Amino acid sequence: MSAPTTAAIPTPTVPGGLPLIGHGLRLARDPLAFFKSLREYGSVVRIRIGPTPAYVVTDPALTRRVLVTDAAHFTKGGKYNDALRVFLGDGIATVADGDTHLRNRRLMQPMFNKAHIAEHGDAMIEQVRTMVGAWTAGEPRDVLADMNGITLAAFLVAVFGADLPAHLEGEFTALMPDIMKGTIRQVILPPWITRLPLPANRAHADRVARLRALIDQAIDHRVDAAAPGSAAAADAEACPHASQAHQQQKGLFETLIGAEDQLGRRQLQDETITLLAGSIETTGTTLAWALYEIARNPAVERRLREELASVCGDRPLRHDDIDRLPYARRVLQEAIRKYGVLWMVTRTAARDVVLGGHLIPEGADVMWSPYLHQHDSALFPDPDSFDPDRWETGGAAGTRGSFLAFGDGRRKCIGENFAWVELQIILATVLQAWPRFQVTSRPPRAQAVITVEPDALAMEFHSDVSQHPATSR
Repeated sequence: MSAPTTAAIPTPTVPGGLPLIGHGLRLARDPLAFFKSLREYGSVVRIRIGPTPAYVVTDPALTRRVLVTDAAHFTKGGKYNDALRVFLGDGIATVADGDTHLRNRRLMQPMFNKAHIAEHGDAMIEQVRTMVGAWTAGEPRDVLADMNGITLAAFLVAVFGADLPAHLEGEFTALMPDIMKGTIRQVILPPWITRLPLPANRAHADRVARLRALIDQAIDHRVDAAAPGSAAAADAEACPHASQAHQQQKGLFETLIGAEDQLGRRQLQDETITLLAGSIETTGTTLAWALYEIARNPAVERRLREELASVCGDRPLRHDDIDRLPYARRVLQEAIRKYGVLWMVTRTAARDVVLGGHLIPEGADVMWSPYLHQHDSALFPDPDSFDPDRWETGGAAGTRGSFLAFGDGRRKCIGENFAWVELQIILATVLQAWPRFQVTSRPPRAQAVITVEPDALAMEFHSDVSQHPATSR
């Protein structure tokens, strides 16, 4: 990719744009269908969000060039990224490319190596088991809300330790859904609307401010607990048993406390909120869709339960079991593939560049969609079917390059290892706790918020195995 030396191919403009709002109305009404329709116009197409043009890449090979091969020409930015920065700040997911991003990523990287995550795996399992086991048998449950709540609780235990005040978790759970909806509203509406002093804009700003206050309380709690003169530290020094308990209460965040002088308090807030949003939205949504697909595919459920029984027998899951559950991982990967989970990501062209023969001018928004790529029938045959076996070793070589749910290149998601551990812990724990579950609502429709969520999904969980679909069919 380079500055144009020959005439570029004209970039097709998608029809249907309206004065002032461009394609914003179509994005607001049904963004998933709109994005899927773009492939028919070309590998790079132009849309308008308000009066501003944006270039959508529909070819995953070209998207990989944006993310990896020619990443220097496509910097972190764009309307979607700007909307996320309203509440994420300059965390590593949204901060501009450059020295700050590299420094912060290096400081945070130790939090997410496999050995460090493993130290907190059993504490996460215990937290999840307690929550899942407290469900009432036969009671219809909002699965997305449950999965978001459980992923949040597991995240907080892993990152902040097991002694975080309970009221913080409750407020996080209450705030996050509305913040996510407010963020996507800022993405699809023209900027002049989102800057007006409208009630919805003020409410979004107030929720973001409250989230930052809660994050500050969580950071202070962890810093105080880690201080040499704290009660927990004194107990740990005086008693070996207390020392072990104190160690278990520590979280992944402990590794960042010593770097506060390098990051600053505002940056600690930004990084924590970034991790929080990523943990809840993508993981909770994936689990909700996975449980839905398991409930409607008895053969998939049967294989999952057989694999889990062969590894664990009658005992509860342990962290060192996770790597011995390959089919469970394929089920989760297929849930991510089928439902996105992200549906839009943006970059900014750092200069005039040619991509796939099309000129993209300096400063233009460049957009791509994991959801769109992962529904490309040329790469994923029968893309609307749920087929975990498409990820079997040796059979997925042609599709892995188009699986971009965690991004790629130097901006690839830093928490991918943590996400896979959390996903597998929660799925396995639900299966162990509840021998039977079923969907009690109508089939959910996919809706684009920050992630691709089910619009409504209710399920019942039962402790008896009579007429269990995984064993009776």
